[in-house]
Amino acid sequence: MKKILKLLIGTNNKGKYKEIKDLLPKYIETYSTSEFNLKSPKEDGLTFTENSIIKSKYFSKKTKLICLADDSGLEIDLLDKNPGIYSARWGGKNGDFNKAINKVYRELTKKDKNWKQKKLRARFICALSICYLDKEIASVLGVIEGFISYEPKGKNGFGYDPIFIPKNRRKTFGEMSSLQKYKIDHRSVAFRKIKKFL
Repeated sequence: MKKILKLLIGTNNKGKYKEIKDLLPKYIETYSTSEFNLKSPKEDGLTFTENSIIKSKYFSKKTKLICLADDSGLEIDLLDKNPGIYSARWGGKNGDFNKAINKVYRELTKKDKNWKQKKLRARFICALSICYLDKEIASVLGVIEGFISYEPKGKNGFGYDPIFIPKNRRKTFGEMSSLQKYKIDHRSVAFRKIKKFL
């Protein structure tokens, strides 16, 4: 396979775009969907992997570029693995993650009033896939286990980062520098697996 030198990063989420760009080898020239004014496709897959493939095929067909797309989210065991693939949708139309985090806390309290006294297992999952037009080149999954913080902490990262404490750590992703986070997070785990295709 030829080395990929140009790559469209298939996301309209600025935080995610920056994170993916930072993880990619420097020689790859990256494009963003906003440069092409592309709206995201309807994500009607039932798994992270299906949704990331829907996105990368869609954006690739629209631009004729090889596309790397990510679908990721937070699963909380007490909430039957929700928000899961609906992680972004919990933030409403404008993807407001303060709203999403409040919803997580509301739903947890409905399930168990004393949840803050417990260690609630959760995980971040990231599916990455590379497609060119209709052809799937690669898709991988990265997972990091952890727990839910009883209050949001830290201003770094994006999404649910302020309420996720990775296993064997004390800080939430929101409290870590991007360098600390990139070493261990679900996206970097997936990246290590997809590197060989780049």
